[in-house]
Amino acid sequence: MTAVTEAHEGTVRPYTLSHLDALESEAVHIFREVAGEFENPVILFSGGKDSIVMLHLALKAFAPAAVPFALLHVDTGHNFPEVLEYRDRVVAAHGLRLHVASVQEYIDRGVLRERPDGTRNPLQTLPLTERIQAEKFDAVFGGGRRDEEKARAKERVFSLRDEFSQWDPRRQRPELWNLYNGRHAPGEHVRVFPLSNWTELDVWQYIAREDIELPQIYFAHEREVFQRSGMWLTAGEWGGPKDGETVEKRLVRYRTVGDMSCTGAVDSDATTLDAVITEIAASRLTERGATRADDKLSEAAMEDRKREGYF
Repeated sequence: MTAVTEAHEGTVRPYTLSHLDALESEAVHIFREVAGEFENPVILFSGGKDSIVMLHLALKAFAPAAVPFALLHVDTGHNFPEVLEYRDRVVAAHGLRLHVASVQEYIDRGVLRERPDGTRNPLQTLPLTERIQAEKFDAVFGGGRRDEEKARAKERVFSLRDEFSQWDPRRQRPELWNLYNGRHAPGEHVRVFPLSNWTELDVWQYIAREDIELPQIYFAHEREVFQRSGMWLTAGEWGGPKDGETVEKRLVRYRTVGDMSCTGAVDSDATTLDAVITEIAASRLTERGATRADDKLSEAAMEDRKREGYF
């Protein structure tokens, strides 16, 4: 991307942005667009790497002022303790407001029921959509990227959701020349994805460049895991392991972080950012394709959930 020209030793040469600078500039522009166009935005923040990068970009977009948005986390009750500790520490460090929608509360009230497989990821939709409606959030930032999964690949940066928080692909709007249409009727809201054009490798390279702290779960460590459907899952109160599933200690790390019941670890000895970047560059599977059981329920699992109001 050519920005300006500069003189250097008597010659004029173009000044170009690196691909990370271009992605950062686009994301900062999106954050500022939303701040100017919407009344009550919120950032979905789980303590996972994509939401961490998203928050870092929001801090940059409005520095030295405070981020003008609250944070929202849908807590399944089966989240990794290391990630929750990181989430709370970051919120406190930046003086941010955090809303927590609890899946466990919905189960305790009898509104939701546990699934036979123990996973709570599909149960996040109702707590999420009801909190959006209760707080009257009109724009909701998510860390979804187009390289993750085919349903996310066809979603716009500004994604209109109806009064039930449902997504209709046929209502998507064109986005030309970085012009975003945030118009919505009362009761509707817009999901906003500043990282849409990033890849997993971009995210890790940016984390390295910006020296962003992450939960240690993203780096190789010894953990007790068991194998199910070709993935290494963490044993826990959610219902694993079952009879016949053997727990063993392995050197693993996580490429993506979600509900413990459906997020698999990968064998890895990558303990540094450079080692992780090298590992990701050689991978031929996206992190969701390799380690998320909830995306393997059917060919259209993600799109079906998005239509119902999921992230």
